[in-house]
Amino acid sequence: MSQTVQGMGATCHDGGVAFRVWAPHASTVSVVGDFNDWSREAHPLQQEGDGYWYVDVPGAKEGQEYKFHLTNGDQAFDRIDPYANQVTNSIGNGIIYDHDAFDWQDDSFECPAHNELVIYELHVGSFNTEQGQVGTLDGVLERLDHLVRLGVNAIQLMPVMEFAGDFSWGYNPAHLFAVESSYGGPDALKRFVRTCHQHGIAVIIDVVYNHFGPSDLDLWQFDGWSENGLGGIYFYNDWRSQTPWGDSRPDYGRQEVRRFIRDNAMMWLEQYHADGLRWDMTAYIRSKDASTNDIPEGFELMGEVNREVREKFPRAIMIAEDMHGLDDMVGEGYGQAAFHAQWDAEFVHPLRRFIKAYADEDRRLEEMKGAIEHGYDGEAFSRVIFTESHDEVANGKQRAVSDVNPHDQQGWYATKRATLGTMVALTSPGIPMLFQGQEFLQGGWFTDEVPLDWNLSEDHQGIVQLHADLAQQRRNWNDDTAGLRGGGLNVFHCNDQAKVMAWHRWKEHGVGDDVVVVINGTDEVRGNYRIGLPAGGHWELKFNSDSSVYSPNFGSADAFDLTAQDEGIDGFEHSATVELAPYAMLVYRWKG
Repeated sequence: MSQTVQGMGATCHDGGVAFRVWAPHASTVSVVGDFNDWSREAHPLQQEGDGYWYVDVPGAKEGQEYKFHLTNGDQAFDRIDPYANQVTNSIGNGIIYDHDAFDWQDDSFECPAHNELVIYELHVGSFNTEQGQVGTLDGVLERLDHLVRLGVNAIQLMPVMEFAGDFSWGYNPAHLFAVESSYGGPDALKRFVRTCHQHGIAVIIDVVYNHFGPSDLDLWQFDGWSENGLGGIYFYNDWRSQTPWGDSRPDYGRQEVRRFIRDNAMMWLEQYHADGLRWDMTAYIRSKDASTNDIPEGFELMGEVNREVREKFPRAIMIAEDMHGLDDMVGEGYGQAAFHAQWDAEFVHPLRRFIKAYADEDRRLEEMKGAIEHGYDGEAFSRVIFTESHDEVANGKQRAVSDVNPHDQQGWYATKRATLGTMVALTSPGIPMLFQGQEFLQGGWFTDEVPLDWNLSEDHQGIVQLHADLAQQRRNWNDDTAGLRGGGLNVFHCNDQAKVMAWHRWKEHGVGDDVVVVINGTDEVRGNYRIGLPAGGHWELKFNSDSSVYSPNFGSADAFDLTAQDEGIDGFEHSATVELAPYAMLVYRWKG
């Protein structure tokens, strides 16, 4: 008697393929496919107990199409395997896929330390393509050199789970274990990750566990059973089923569904060498309506998966999009969901208000100060900070440049204030993130059907360089701005009348560590402006956002190195005067 092969779905082995599926209410289950001329009688599955069915099919092989045929009393239906690693399309067939067949070329890349990350969020379908065509993972790789020059060291992919149709943001997963066929399928994602790793870039994958589907969803009433006309075995069948995206919230209290989600999360890390996951809108995992934790088993599931990831992949990063400012989403303590970081609504919304305000006098520095100082669980890098994400530039919202001036989105005011917001994100405590195209002033709003305008990258090479230069400072490329990777922060100057702010960043203090950042939130030059300095001696200018190198329209004020004077201000014994151009940032590092 042959030995039972472990694993869910279709598992390749020497001599054939083993199939296993969970269908507790099915009367019979068989597997049909290219290997048996789609015969419903050739390969029936046998019950293993607890609702699991199994069969080993000699001669079946990778690349062949298949489905499960189930009966439940008088009902009969064909279903795509819930664990299918590849599908022809969202309403087609499963395809047998062998994860072990891919050549990773000795990939041993590890995610950078979380305090060193600069994330770039992108949407495969619109990143590098032509109008009317869906972008692919291979197409993204054609622009990888741009991201390397930009200085980011992590790419966060919007969801790549197989979804209904070809054009989508990806937050409607139909087949969670399959990589979107229009993006290139599983081998394309592996090539993408392998190539990114070869260029020193981590890959974070956006996953959707707050709902499934709701369209093209073979999981719906999978084995014919349901209650209250709802989704059946994979879903809640009561009031907990309701989400903003349909009645398709998974049943987090059911062991088999918890395993399904756990297995999916681990697959991206184990089989695709992903360096982390970003969980979409976790508030709807822990709660029916994103308020109190009225679905405690959802909260517990997040903690269980994240703790397992922390143990097995200690360098990986797990990110929550919760957007409700809850400390217990991060950290490993009792009653915490064990994410490493979460998107910070307490940062992005004040910062967007700051740059959007039409009149300079309406910019609220105290609110900005609170945004810069905010954190979770006492850890500086427990939050992801940004001015743009897919959510912040769509659904009634728009790009930062469009927020500032929708009639001249690449003009002086829009450029100055949008980049000022990005620069604050890159110099504040937290993990900074850019959204595709903001580095070259992409305007309008995000949609999955409108590609990025790469002509803007050529037109605004200087602004791209501005982002790259500051990203390099943030990552301490020259070993002289380590403070930007440290947890130390002191917002020591906050002049609401002049709209000038300054903050001190440090890791351990010392030469090459201590950094001072100064910004001007007005359209006027602030000349001969005195700020305090944390130490005496020489402070080297590392970055001037108003340099004419970045734009021929810049250069309103000259900025130079500083020599500290023994004149106390801002709680320090030393100070110096700076020249601040409109809506500009200066970054200094201490040379001793």
